[in-house]
Amino acid sequence: MAGGLVKGISLTKKFVVREEHSAKHLGSGDVAVLSTPSMILFMENTALELAQRYLPEGKTTVGIGVDIRHLRAAPVGAEIEVRAELLSVDGKRLIFWVEAWWGDKKIGHGVHERAIVEREEFLQKVKN
Repeated sequence: MAGGLVKGISLTKKFVVREEHSAKHLGSGDVAVLSTPSMILFMENTALELAQRYLPEGKTTVGIGVDIRHLRAAPVGAEIEVRAELLSVDGKRLIFWVEAWWGDKKIGHGVHERAIVEREEFLQKVKN
């Protein structure tokens, strides 16, 4: 599929928790801390960027599964470090281990799955 997509590659990205990422803002809670949906967004974004670095023109990945644990809260303004590591490649299916850290505190971890698709073909299928 794409030669560089091999077990063990990884990427680490940093994100700042903004008000729009808070549970209160998204409605997934009523406190101004990093929401679970936003933490998952950061994890998906990191895995997407890692995969995209190795895919040829015209291909992308779409999220197909998450099994994530949100372990502790992080406040608005916190800098979060997210790491995605490719655990396996099975045809078009990619499985990542993802972790989120606030300083030395692990705030979340789990498995995220993505599928490799032809961008234009995928968009055409969505239209029909």
